[in-house]
Amino acid sequence: MVLAGPPAPSPAEAGSLAEAGRTAARLARQVELAVAPLELTLAQYRVLCALGEAAEASSSLAVKLAVSAPSITTVVDGLVARGLASRLSDTEDRRRVSISLTADGEALRLRAARHVADRLAEIGAYLGSDELLERARQGLELWRSALDRDREHRHPAPVGAEAKRSEGSLS
Repeated sequence: MVLAGPPAPSPAEAGSLAEAGRTAARLARQVELAVAPLELTLAQYRVLCALGEAAEASSSLAVKLAVSAPSITTVVDGLVARGLASRLSDTEDRRRVSISLTADGEALRLRAARHVADRLAEIGAYLGSDELLERARQGLELWRSALDRDREHRHPAPVGAEAKRSEGSLS
């Protein structure tokens, strides 16, 4: 059974959503600037954050971050070379390689997250109140939830992977 996609947005909704997309791109640039002093790219920061949740195989990491497998390999190679991530062969299936953060990688992930939080708080101060800042954060949380559901719809977990997803390894 093929599920129908959502209805096309009205012209007014399309304009509003396009503006939201431009704002998201501007916000992503601020995240990129926040992690730059730590000698991290936005792609590296995204991988550090994903690996901070759980070790991943390159293929599932690529799906999670909506990028190509070669792109993930390049980013992970750089993190491994810096001692921030490691690759470990699965003891049950030697073909499966799990990528995880090293202690240095976890420490840098936490520092980078703090840099991002500080920058977003600095920008959010222009909203004028803690209530509006919280509403903005909640709006982003709603988008995160929608993105997660969209990924699950587009890339359903293989049979038998439901248990892993519920444990958070594919979240």
